[in-house]
Amino acid sequence: MKLIAFLFSVLVFGISDTENFVSWDSTLYEFGEIQHNIPATATYEMTNNSDVPLYIKNVKVGCGCTTSDFSKEPVLPGQSTVIEATFNAKKVGKFTKTTSVFTNLSDEPTVLKFHGEVVSP
Repeated sequence: MKLIAFLFSVLVFGISDTENFVSWDSTLYEFGEIQHNIPATATYEMTNNSDVPLYIKNVKVGCGCTTSDFSKEPVLPGQSTVIEATFNAKKVGKFTKTTSVFTNLSDEPTVLKFHGEVVSP
């Protein structure tokens, strides 16, 4: 019985520990000051550290003022890809936005953040 419990724990914790499957150059992008009405793009590089292809299933932006761009191609083990989040700087003032990345290697998304301040020219 102890052996079964041990094997179950190894399987559950081994499968659920996905933090090491993907690494990011950064999950926070600091724009600083950006000009009003000029879109700005944050880029995030992710690397597949697993031994299976990584698929980006979905990227959800936090609001209608942000769009995303990413490759639909699988990211092979050891390879990297870039996810872009473009912010439409229509309102003057400070901002903080998020983009959630869903992959086949985790049940939970990785939340990418960016912030800065839109200023008038």
